[in-house]
Amino acid sequence: MSTLAHTVGDSATMLRRNLKHAVRYPSLTAVVIALPVVFLLLFVYVFGGTLGNGLGGVAGGRSAYVDYVTPGILLLALAGAAQGTAISVAMDMTEGIVARFRTMSIARAAVLTGHVVGAVTQTLIGLAVVVAVALLVGFRPDAGPAQWLAAAGLLTLTAFAITWLSVALGMVPKSVESASNLPMPLMLLPFLGSGFVPTDSMPGWLAWFAEHQPFTPIMETLRGLLLAGPVGGGDALAAVAWCAGISLVGYLWARRLYDRDPSR
Repeated sequence: MSTLAHTVGDSATMLRRNLKHAVRYPSLTAVVIALPVVFLLLFVYVFGGTLGNGLGGVAGGRSAYVDYVTPGILLLALAGAAQGTAISVAMDMTEGIVARFRTMSIARAAVLTGHVVGAVTQTLIGLAVVVAVALLVGFRPDAGPAQWLAAAGLLTLTAFAITWLSVALGMVPKSVESASNLPMPLMLLPFLGSGFVPTDSMPGWLAWFAEHQPFTPIMETLRGLLLAGPVGGGDALAAVAWCAGISLVGYLWARRLYDRDPSR
């Protein structure tokens, strides 16, 4: 068997293992899905009327705000899923299973690949649930098949990038509790961007940060695709560039941490 075939086979085995864990212990996945749904309902039904009127559109109100906020909630769901991934990786690293894998004839890349593909799969399922709830509370996208496909591709690319970063974050600390805290700053980025209010409504210093952080171009591109609005070429290129950069950094960081001396 070739090295590539061996790696693919081992990665598929690790993927099945991670998916079985998710099915056997669904509480963490349920929490990751429930949190963005709660925020969606909170912002739409509690703040939506007032914030929607401040968007400056013709319609305004809650119906306008649910269309505006849904891309931000999707990014919040992606950031929330990073915590579950970091916890899962930290559990493997601290409970000795990875040390056992190192003594077996398993491709070294397979363990991390299984975590990443499994986490991305679970994240996409969670995003589908969030979109379904958004549709139930009034989200009315105007996207055609091509825009939906592009939006799904961007969400998958973003999930891939955040997952590699969260895999690395899960291997940094020596305890599961610490690993659960490291991805939490990611959950602030949708709030400190254009996820819930336009950046031009923020103070100048905060607006500058909001416009130059990675989640804002992703949310603006999603918003343009889903609502069939203008998609700025700069936002789309920046979104893809951020995803590619985060993926590369996360991958290299995770590989370095995984290959380090386990006694350190």
